[in-house]
Amino acid sequence: MILYYSGTGNSRYAASVLSSQSGDELVSMNDIMRQRITDPYAARYSFRSDRPFVFVSPTYCWRVPRIVEQFIRDSRFEGCRDAYFYLTCGSGTGAAAKYAEELCRDMELNFMGLSSVKMPENYITLFKAPSYDEAQGMIRAAVSQLESAGRFISAGKPISDPNESTGALAALSKLPPLFYRLFVNDRKFTATEECTGCGRCEKLCPLANISLEDGRPVWHGNCTQCMACIGACPQNAIEFGSRAKGKRRYYLSPAGVQRRG
Repeated sequence: MILYYSGTGNSRYAASVLSSQSGDELVSMNDIMRQRITDPYAARYSFRSDRPFVFVSPTYCWRVPRIVEQFIRDSRFEGCRDAYFYLTCGSGTGAAAKYAEELCRDMELNFMGLSSVKMPENYITLFKAPSYDEAQGMIRAAVSQLESAGRFISAGKPISDPNESTGALAALSKLPPLFYRLFVNDRKFTATEECTGCGRCEKLCPLANISLEDGRPVWHGNCTQCMACIGACPQNAIEFGSRAKGKRRYYLSPAGVQRRG
């Protein structure tokens, strides 16, 4: 079973390629996260699979995203006890494997390794997104690596991470508590006059953190900065203070890279 969390589509795409090699069922963590938030009576989720569990997500602050770790801790896993992690990243993954292994120990899962693949950058509040052609090239280059990982997982072989950081860079994985506290919030998100009130941002938010009020999006303080709202807006009408002004947006839908900005 492949459980994936994705903000702007990179990890959804990676999960679909892995599934094409293994034939494993795809499960969207985004959909379940939203249900857990919007339904206070939602039961703790149980997942059963006779094949390994594969968790696919972006890399947040050189680790598995906090909301993915919490999702795993809030769930029950039955059947096969093997667990793989596959991350998409813009550069490196720090010491993400170390913390994923610790998570598996806590959950009594057998850690089979963590690997990653570089995909187009989406965190435009700090970095620049690639051009359309650059993004297409990166996605094409990722396919063979994803297919190889899918074959390893299907065969039950351990995987390792080509983008793991060493030395001082590995220490970056200790930063998430400080990084989340100082930088990860929605206080600077706004909608410009170009907003048409289409509601796409509201529908895509995995934490149900956006609502439309008088036809405009409002953010409610429970943000993980997945970049779905700012990346997928068809009008480029969402800004984050001045940090994204004039910057290219990136969103990979099931139909392909959006050619905007």
